[in-house]
Amino acid sequence: MRKKYAAGNWKMNKTPKEAVELAEMLKPKMTTDKAEVVFCVPYVDLIPIADVVKGSNILLGAENLHFEDKGAYTGEISAPMLKEIGVKCVVIGHSERREYFNETDETVNKKIFKALEYGLTPIFCCGESLAEREDGITIERIRIQIKKGMKGLSAEQAKAVVVAYEPIWAIGTGKVATTEQAQEVCKAIRDVLSELYSKETADEISILYGGSVNGGNAEELFKMPDIDGGLVGGASLKEDFEKIVKAF
Repeated sequence: MRKKYAAGNWKMNKTPKEAVELAEMLKPKMTTDKAEVVFCVPYVDLIPIADVVKGSNILLGAENLHFEDKGAYTGEISAPMLKEIGVKCVVIGHSERREYFNETDETVNKKIFKALEYGLTPIFCCGESLAEREDGITIERIRIQIKKGMKGLSAEQAKAVVVAYEPIWAIGTGKVATTEQAQEVCKAIRDVLSELYSKETADEISILYGGSVNGGNAEELFKMPDIDGGLVGGASLKEDFEKIVKAF
């Protein structure tokens, strides 16, 4: 049975001191045996948050990584660096990385391979813009991202990837895809994974929805057959995240 996830993406929020305060406030509210709880935090917060979540059910996540082990890549962080401090998951290919920092499907693919090499769980993001949705090419765009992002992965490697569908037009806007829209795209993702591998493999891959997920809509979203949890932005920085964790 595939895993469920409540993954918080803190983005560029919280100084180390603020991050510790938030994590300590949330920690006792995160107890669940129904889902993996992940705090994906800024680089400077990783080490202090590692101390806070130690011994708990909360997994430590990073928001990005480089596809090389080391080298002249000023400002970047490598997979071995993340692994050594206890990181378990890493967000890869978020739309904000694609839009502002020139992430491409090709670099996303390299990063997924590197994360897997070091035993990190990639949370591989895909999603369409408002223009692409209005043009009726959502499914085509998502299929291309999945095929290029997972190019060359074996079935066993694919099973270790978590896919996160985030419609770009719903991120941080307060707009949420309807339950039916979210399910439609997550099913399309599972369908293309079935084509790339097999139905059995696709059925083992967790697919998350992200885009203004909150305590009020999480339960309805998570009831959908192809939605295995959420990659949560703003709501992961509040007590509301407890409702999302308990929504499974």
